Amino acid sequence: MRVVIAEDAAVLRELLAQMLVERGHEVCAAVGDADALRAAVAEHRPDVTVVDIRMPPSHTDEGLRAAIDVRASHPGTGVLLFSQYVETKYATRLLAAGSAGVGYLLKDRVANVAEFTDALERVAAGGTALDPEVVTQLAGASRRAAELAPLTPREREVLSLMAQGRSNAAIAQALVVSAGTVEKHVAAVFDKLGLPSSQDHNRRVLAVIRYLRS
Repeated sequence: MRVVIAEDAAVLRELLAQMLVERGHEVCAAVGDADALRAAVAEHRPDVTVVDIRMPPSHTDEGLRAAIDVRASHPGTGVLLFSQYVETKYATRLLAAGSAGVGYLLKDRVANVAEFTDALERVAAGGTALDPEVVTQLAGASRRAAELAPLTPREREVLSLMAQGRSNAAIAQALVVSAGTVEKHVAAVFDKLGLPSSQDHNRRVLAVIRYLRS
């Protein structure tokens, strides 16, 4: 394989490069930021890239955004995202354009060299390689999102304002509707989330917890 590595930690970057070279692969470039990744892919047209999600300057999603750009500009180049933690929203964004030639592994997987290189080879060949923990958390996120699926856009908006700690009166003011209308929306939220009236639980708190989990 011809590989471009984008990882801001110099030690890990060199370790990955050495590991791949020892197994007969060509490391075209090993860079430390997202802009350098874009340039390296444009220059070398590798089979696959290994991309850290959090890169300079803000260490938030620079790597992810660069990976999405790579997939758009060079659809034949596989992208293997690399992260210290499972971040389902980033995995979802990467997979939104399709799962062919895409991977997402936790950095701990590097310790198992055979497992890591096998995943990289699958991605380079147009396959998919998702860390088992990523799959587990994506499935959980999907189930949680399904819990809110019955809510209308307005009911979601009301629930969002509830999560901000606003009272029914404050929600009515924010949405420019009557207090009675808000009460109907709140009652509908409770009903659709399966939160019957109970002396043992605060339905408002439980509804907000469902929303935050989603």
